[in-house]
Amino acid sequence: MRVVVVGDVLLDVDVTGDVRRRLPEANAPVIDDPRERLRPGGAGLAAALAAADGHEVVLVTALAADPAGSRIHELCSGAGITVLAVPQHGTTPVKRRIIAEQQPVARLDEGSCGPIEPVPADALDAIGAADAILVSDYGQGLTSVANLRHALSSIAATTSTPIVWDPHPRGEAPVPGVRLATPNRAEAAAFAGQAAGTGASEHAAALREAWRARAVCVTLGADGAVVAEGDGAPREIPAHRVGFQDTCGAGDRFAATVTASLTGTASTETAVKTAVEAAGDFVAAGGAGSFTPADRRTGGRTLVATGGCFDLLHAGHVATLQAARRLGDRLVVCLNSDASVRRLKGEDRPVVPERDRARLLAALDCVDDVVVFDEDTPVHVLAQLRPDIWVKGGDYAEDDLPESDLLATWGGRTVVVPFHDGHSTTSLIETARAMPV
Repeated sequence: MRVVVVGDVLLDVDVTGDVRRRLPEANAPVIDDPRERLRPGGAGLAAALAAADGHEVVLVTALAADPAGSRIHELCSGAGITVLAVPQHGTTPVKRRIIAEQQPVARLDEGSCGPIEPVPADALDAIGAADAILVSDYGQGLTSVANLRHALSSIAATTSTPIVWDPHPRGEAPVPGVRLATPNRAEAAAFAGQAAGTGASEHAAALREAWRARAVCVTLGADGAVVAEGDGAPREIPAHRVGFQDTCGAGDRFAATVTASLTGTASTETAVKTAVEAAGDFVAAGGAGSFTPADRRTGGRTLVATGGCFDLLHAGHVATLQAARRLGDRLVVCLNSDASVRRLKGEDRPVVPERDRARLLAALDCVDDVVVFDEDTPVHVLAQLRPDIWVKGGDYAEDDLPESDLLATWGGRTVVVPFHDGHSTTSLIETARAMPV
């Protein structure tokens, strides 16, 4: 389906690295060899998640003419998203999270949005042709643009196209008639004010009436959600517990899923249940910090992925990568981080740090992208990339590979390519150590 995401974007940057010691004067972590992971944030993340689900996605957003805005445009375009930019003055917001031991410990924000110009005609046409519309408001001003509000109001009043509105305390209220508004607990309390009491159910019912929305869903994080629709009593939607995890991006995962679900025959309650489950799975898989939008510039052709440590890149590695690339149109290498390699191979590995390993792999003609992951296995990365083919080198049987079941959930398959005898990183290291100095 064609999903149009309307909203504010920012550039998300996660700074990660190895933590082996702490500052004695502050008991704060010292991050060695920091590395950055960039992704579109705000409405850009919601759009990237919808694109990863296989939808045709158009993103209508305000972009400043600066390097961060250009980088967002590039990241979104690479993920297969059509970006229709609305000119904006000021600078693009950048949110840089510092991640230590897989948990955020600080965030550095920069950028200042200025006035936004009217939405161009091509963007308004795209909104009018959508199968579903998600308004992802991050409080930067796009939802206050007059001609945009007029267009959305007309669609809500005269068509059956579902509009999901994810509001923000600094943004504008949803236009009347939206199919579903999705404030979180704190946002609902702020919007509802004193008249709605203190409970999420009361907030949902009061906001449905105040906003003249067909339904309001107050999201409650680990506690699920509450839905108010029509004149009936609000209904509680429970969530499965996933433990203490990084919840960044869970709201965008919820919003993207519920928007797509409402285009079919599913009831509002069923769509919310589906979205609550998707948000829980997203958090369990590591949240936004583990999400890597697949580069879709292949135009829908076959995406192949393979993985490994690739410490001391040798001819056997290259042969396997070349064989993998021949199976499709684009090859993504899932590379074990330094911390992951140490857990798998021992404290004396890797010999080559991940930054250099990634650069060597990326320099090969057969490799299109390299994604570094910190876990022991790449299952979380695969769940986000959703490749058509997962390649393993060796003498495995497909039934012996745990990735096979995962790939099957989206119609992918696992392929085993022949192992090349006589090439081994371990043997190379042992040979080098045995050589006289």
